[in-house]
Amino acid sequence: MPAAGRFVHLLKQRRFWTRFGRNVTTWSPVGAAFNTKAQRRLNLLEKNGGLFGVPELSCPEGFEVATKKALKKTECLLEKACCGPPGVQTVEAFDQLSDGLCKVADLADFVKVAHPDPEYRKAAEKTCIEIGTVVEKLNTNVELCQSLRKLLDNADMATDLDADTRRVAELFMFDFEISGIHLDDKRAVALHVKLLDLNNEFLVGSHMPNRIATSVVPQHLHFHFANEGSFIQVGGLHADSPDDLVREIAYRVYLYPNADMFECLEELLKCRYKLAKLVGYESYGHRALKGTMAKTPGECALLSISRFGRSDFQIILPLNQSAIHLVPELMPWDHSFLSGVVRAERYNIEPSLYSPYLSLGACMEGLNNLFCQLYGVSLMSEQPGVGEVWSEDVRKLAVVHETEGLLGYIYCDFFHRSDKPHQDCHFTIRGGRWCQDMGQYQLPVVVLMLSLPQPTKSTPTLLTPGMMENLFHEMGHAMHSMLGRTRYQHVTGTRCATDFAEVPSILMEYFASDYRVISQFARHYETGQPLPETMVARLSESKKVCGAADIQLQVFYAVLDQLYHGKPQNCSTTDILKEMQQKFYGLPYVPNTAWQLRFSHLIGYGAKYYSYLLSRAVASMVWKQCFLQDPLNRDMGERYRREMLAHGGAKEPMLMVEGNSNTLVTVPLTNSQ
Repeated sequence: MPAAGRFVHLLKQRRFWTRFGRNVTTWSPVGAAFNTKAQRRLNLLEKNGGLFGVPELSCPEGFEVATKKALKKTECLLEKACCGPPGVQTVEAFDQLSDGLCKVADLADFVKVAHPDPEYRKAAEKTCIEIGTVVEKLNTNVELCQSLRKLLDNADMATDLDADTRRVAELFMFDFEISGIHLDDKRAVALHVKLLDLNNEFLVGSHMPNRIATSVVPQHLHFHFANEGSFIQVGGLHADSPDDLVREIAYRVYLYPNADMFECLEELLKCRYKLAKLVGYESYGHRALKGTMAKTPGECALLSISRFGRSDFQIILPLNQSAIHLVPELMPWDHSFLSGVVRAERYNIEPSLYSPYLSLGACMEGLNNLFCQLYGVSLMSEQPGVGEVWSEDVRKLAVVHETEGLLGYIYCDFFHRSDKPHQDCHFTIRGGRWCQDMGQYQLPVVVLMLSLPQPTKSTPTLLTPGMMENLFHEMGHAMHSMLGRTRYQHVTGTRCATDFAEVPSILMEYFASDYRVISQFARHYETGQPLPETMVARLSESKKVCGAADIQLQVFYAVLDQLYHGKPQNCSTTDILKEMQQKFYGLPYVPNTAWQLRFSHLIGYGAKYYSYLLSRAVASMVWKQCFLQDPLNRDMGERYRREMLAHGGAKEPMLMVEGNSNTLVTVPLTNSQ
C-alpha cells in the first residue's frame, strides 16, 4: 500500500469517535456494532444458511448429516493416505483427514456448550462422541501409521521434507505413539473411548449448580441466589459479593461434595494413568508433557514464593477483622473480595470510576487501532446471514489486512445469557491451512465467548478494568489464530504446545495496562473526556498488591493438577487437596468441601495447568524485550507476527523462546528495520 494510502487508512482507524453537541458520542462501525443493540435486517426471501454458514446446520438434525458427510470423506482420504506413495503428499493427506474431522468436531464442541437450543446441544454432543470415537480408532490404525512410518524411516525422503512438513509428520507419529499404536491388543482404544465419556461427564458436572433448603439460608439473603421452590440454587462462588455470609454460604454449598462426581473424577484419573502406563509412560503427566516447553512433570521452584503469599494474607487479615467481623483467620472465600478491597482502598480504583471510560465499543476500537498499528490489520463489522449465528446478540468481525486482504472471521458472543457458561473462552471453529487443490488459503474461523451485560437504549455495555483485560486476553487467542499462516491445519494458530498457547493472550494483558495504548481509546461514553493517566497509573500499581497471593493460588492449582496426574496416591483426591492447600496456599481447608470437583481445567488442561504460570513468564520476557519501549512499534509488531504468531505449532516453541540469531526475543529494542 502506498505511503499516502496507508496514512489515510491509519487515520480512519484512529478517528473512532466524534462528539456532536453535549454528552453525545458517535462511533465508527466497529464501535457502534458493540455499543448498540444488534439490529438484524429482515429478509423473508433469504434462505437459512446454517450455523457458521454450514448449510447442513440450519436445524439440529443437520449435525447427523454433517457427521455422515465427514465420515464418508474420511474413508476416501484414509485410502489415499494408506495407499499412496510416501512423500509430502502423505502428510498432506493426513492433514486433510484431520481437517475434515476437526471442522465438524470443533464446531460441535462449541455448539454443545453455547447454543441456547437444547436440541442443538444434544445433537452436537452426539457428534462430538461419534467423531471422537473415530479419531481414537484412526490413532490406532496400524496401516495408516505404517504409511507415515515408511516416510519418516526413509532417511533420504525424510531429509527432503521441508521443516514444517517434517514437524507435522512427526507430530502425527507422536499421536500414534501416545495412543498405543505399538500394542497388539485394543485396550488403549477402549480406554480412549471411555475417557471421552468421562471427560464429558466431569466437564458438565463441574458446572452444575448445587441446591440447599430455603429454610437453612437467612431470609434476607435469598435474593442473592436462584429460587427453586423450597430450595435455593447456588451456581457459583459469589466471590466478589461484599457480604461475607453470602460468600461463605456460596462456598460451602457450591463446593459440597457430590458422590457421583467423586466417582467420575477417581475413575477419570485411574483411566488416564492406565492409558499412560499402557503406552509406555511413567505417568499421565509424563505423557501429557511430552512435546511441551516443560518437557517433564515437576514442582520446579514453586515453593520459593510461598512466603511472599503468606505475607499478603497478613495484609488482608486486619481488614477482615476490622471491617467485617472479628475472626481469627482468613478463609478461602475472603481472598478474592478482600484483595480487591485492599487494592481499592489503597489506590482508589473502584471499578465504577473506570467503567464509563471503558465502553465495549471503545475497547473494541482500541483493539482495532492497536492491531492496525502493530500488524496493519483492521476489524470490520459484518452482518451475519440468516441462521449463521446462534443468538441475535452475536457480532461477526472480518479480520482484514491492508495488503493481504481477508485473514479470517471472529464471532463475538460477548453478552450474558441465562443458559450460557459463565466463563471467558476462545473456540477454534475452523483452522487455517493451504488448500493445494483449490490454490487458496482456508480462512480460520473462531468464536470469543464472554459474559458481559447487554447495552441499554441509553447506555452502552460498560466494562470494569478486569473485564477489559479479559477481552484483550481472549482477543490475543483470536489474533494468534488469525495471523497464523501455516501450511497445515494440524498446527494452525493455537494448536501448539499448551504451555505456549497462552503466551500471545497473556502478552495482550500488558497492552491492556499500558497508558500509551489505553489513551488511544479510553474515553467517557458521554463526555468524550479521556481516562486520566493518573487513574491508569493507580490501576497498574494496585495489581502489585496481593500479587504473590494470587500467584500462590495458581501454584496450588498447578501442583494439585500435577499430583492428580502423577503416580496413584493411597488417599482420596480430597486428602491430596487438603495437604497441598496447607503446603502451597496458606488458607485453611473447609471441611465438607471438594473444590477439585469444580476444577474443570482438569479436562482441557489435564497435567498442564502450570501452563498459565510458564506462559506468563514467557509473555513478560517478550513484553520487556520487544514492546516495553514502544508498544505501538510496527516493525516489532511485524517481527513478532513473523517469528511467533505465524508459526502456530509448526515451530518448536523453545526455539522461539530460548532464542538464536533468528528468534524474536533476541532482537534489540530499536527500530532496526
